[in-house]
Amino acid sequence: MGQTATPQANSGGLTLEEHRLDNGLRVILSEDHLTPVASVCIWYDVGSRHEVAGRTGLAHLFEHLMFQGSAQVSGNGHFELVQGAGGSLNGTTSFERTNYFETMPAHQLELALWLEADRMGSLLTALTEESLDNQRDVVKNERRQRYDNVPYGTAFEKLAAMTYPEGHPYHHTPIGSMADLDATSLADCQEFFRTYYSPSNAVLSVVGDIDPAQALAWVQRYFGSIPAHEGKQPPRDGSLPDTLGGAQRVPLAEEVPSRALMASYRLPEDGTREADAADLALTVLGGGESSRLYNRLVRRDRLAVAAGFGMLRLAGAPSLGWLDVKASGGVEVPAIEAAVDEELARFAEQGPTPEEMERAQAQLEREWLDRLATVAGRADEFCRYAVLFGDPKLALGAVERILGVTAEEVQAVAKARLIPENRAALVYEPTAPAADEADADENAGAAGAASTEEDEVQA
Repeated sequence: MGQTATPQANSGGLTLEEHRLDNGLRVILSEDHLTPVASVCIWYDVGSRHEVAGRTGLAHLFEHLMFQGSAQVSGNGHFELVQGAGGSLNGTTSFERTNYFETMPAHQLELALWLEADRMGSLLTALTEESLDNQRDVVKNERRQRYDNVPYGTAFEKLAAMTYPEGHPYHHTPIGSMADLDATSLADCQEFFRTYYSPSNAVLSVVGDIDPAQALAWVQRYFGSIPAHEGKQPPRDGSLPDTLGGAQRVPLAEEVPSRALMASYRLPEDGTREADAADLALTVLGGGESSRLYNRLVRRDRLAVAAGFGMLRLAGAPSLGWLDVKASGGVEVPAIEAAVDEELARFAEQGPTPEEMERAQAQLEREWLDRLATVAGRADEFCRYAVLFGDPKLALGAVERILGVTAEEVQAVAKARLIPENRAALVYEPTAPAADEADADENAGAAGAASTEEDEVQA
């Protein structure tokens, strides 16, 4: 089955072809001869939202196991073969998917496809207790280095648990818990692979300097004989009320460089016009040094050394707004909270100015262009829209949807969602003498690094 998309307005003339193999694998091909490189990206429709209590962290653990050998590629061979051919590669895990990707010199495309097919079709033949124990230790060490032993490192994990209640599929983050990692058995991993690492549960995109007919022939040759696995259950319902229904606040005394206010808000689900409006609202309020909160808290009142407001888009549950403010010197967090609430209330009452709308839309447009500017970014976007929304062509028109949002829609979502009753807050108080402002500023990004929903494999 095949389908070709025609170029969309403002898509730069980009096109794509869609095909589906008999085993269910969905294939997206996009030809671009600007540079002699090609990118292979595969998304599996499995993330931490598919995990069950007592076995959290399996999706992320499996991302690591996928680089530990398959029937014809032993040990670290996947990295060695790709990098030896002049390519780059990695994988990431999120709440809603796991992805793997290689960018290769165009003449090495077949190698990347063969490698991905070999581990999709034969990973279980190479999966042993030894490789499981090895990667379990790697992931546990990653948790220590990026979460448990980093200033503000567990903030996102705590806020997710407050935003999504106990039993909700997004209550826990992809990194999982130490206890669950220890409890995971080889049989658990084997069942997880059979359930989720199936061609019928995956989307493969190939973008760049390719001959689509040849690329499809290679895909058919290497992936076509892999049997589809049955038994995958749909993810649990992630729907929730629009707001938390009451403010939540947790004080934390930890060894951190400075006092801090970190908070989350429930926002509209990705794929909706309301989500685009929320993204614009947070960009106006906290997207960079020209934002309202930065100008108020850092520049004008000097209450903080850093202030940002961003959005984690989620398709299967309410998205998450993430506020991160690091206090200056001896400033107390209640003073920061009062200023934040004042700015949010003023924004809800007045909405964004035309200049703010133009700047925010331009910022999101630039980010969209940056993602589509590389063959790797384009391949990833095609997979994202195919897995989460069923249609890869939506990637080509994403910016038009952003540019079509009105100031009134941005004001409305702020008025409904950016309110104290919809905020889960963490208030950090240092247990050691506070560092000076320069040190605090250097550490301002620590929580942001830990808060990402993705975890990458390190070669």
